[in-house]
Amino acid sequence: MSGPQPVTVDGAALSADDVEKATETLVATLADADEAGWYGALEVERPWSSHNPRLDGEFARAGAIHRYLCRELASLLVLGARITARASRPQPPFDDPAFFAALDEDRVDIRAKKLFLFSPERMALSVDRIGHYTGTPAAAFQRHVLFTNYAMHVEAFLERFPDADRPARDGMQMPAYHHRTEAGDGVSLVNIGVGPANAKTATDHIAVLRPDTMIMIGHCGGLRNHQQKGDFVLATGYQRADHVLDDVLPLDVPVVPNHRLNTFLLDALAAAGRPYRLGIVHTTDNRDWEFNQQAALRAMRLSRSVAVDMESATIATNGFRYRVPHATLLCVSDKPLHGSPKLAAGAQEFYEASKRHHLDLALTALDSVRREHPEGLPGQEIRAVDEPLFGGPPDL
Repeated sequence: MSGPQPVTVDGAALSADDVEKATETLVATLADADEAGWYGALEVERPWSSHNPRLDGEFARAGAIHRYLCRELASLLVLGARITARASRPQPPFDDPAFFAALDEDRVDIRAKKLFLFSPERMALSVDRIGHYTGTPAAAFQRHVLFTNYAMHVEAFLERFPDADRPARDGMQMPAYHHRTEAGDGVSLVNIGVGPANAKTATDHIAVLRPDTMIMIGHCGGLRNHQQKGDFVLATGYQRADHVLDDVLPLDVPVVPNHRLNTFLLDALAAAGRPYRLGIVHTTDNRDWEFNQQAALRAMRLSRSVAVDMESATIATNGFRYRVPHATLLCVSDKPLHGSPKLAAGAQEFYEASKRHHLDLALTALDSVRREHPEGLPGQEIRAVDEPLFGGPPDL
């Protein structure tokens, strides 16, 4: 068994008209290696870099991130990089003990700058699990991903995009729906259900696809007197009481939304004339925190939280960890501290009134992202000092 022949492209010798074809050829070589049962590899030579003139890395399932790779490689070729795509090594099966060991994200080589955040084993497993959990192939995911914790947003999404791709079958744990565009910059919606465990699982795997944005559009409990059901909350920060990522990102590491994405959401709220409040979102892993109130109330009071939910901080934390620009736009569905709990009798009326407005606000903000940042939102606040070349959003 052998993989495809290596392909080398010298960006310094390309005309502007040849760049797109060259990137397609490089990515196709990686995809061909995958089809032949090999991991693909990229070698990038950057003559302008004195510290990291040559980088290399392996890839699996390159077809799932085809547009992302083409965009990144094109930008390097335009700068004059020399890039080689080739087959690297045979792919081990999922049940190989060596495969399991290679999934460990804590294993790093501080002697060399990485080309990509994830090992090929991690990529292969995540692409497989995306299909398992969402019922749709990873390649269907678009550059912008919305997360919701209610089926009503799915209804609004399918009303807006009746031709959207849907899960292959009913009963998926976290069903996904995709409004595809030719450029791949459409919108995917994932119904993660309720709770931080699913929020972590979904973002663990979707991060491998390198989306341009992740936005949580869910419901929350309003914590302030002047909030009303149906008001919106735009998160400016998070109080992490979800606990599912504490071991990998300590609580003393600040996590904040992407400023530009928040600005676009704020513009959408203002243009629509919707009531909203900015502030901290308290994310808990205890759906019935009201039964043991004192510790939770003290934390909310000290943080000046304006809303409580069960998913937002988890998505934001993984957005920070995996260098994906993220934001949170919630809608107040109840006021647990003010004698207005979420009860079945009034829930349906609220859902019908809010679901289209909520989705429209997020889509309006994403239109602004596409128009003003077609190559992806800058995100210096989530880039590391030893950032992988293909690690996250572009620098200014």
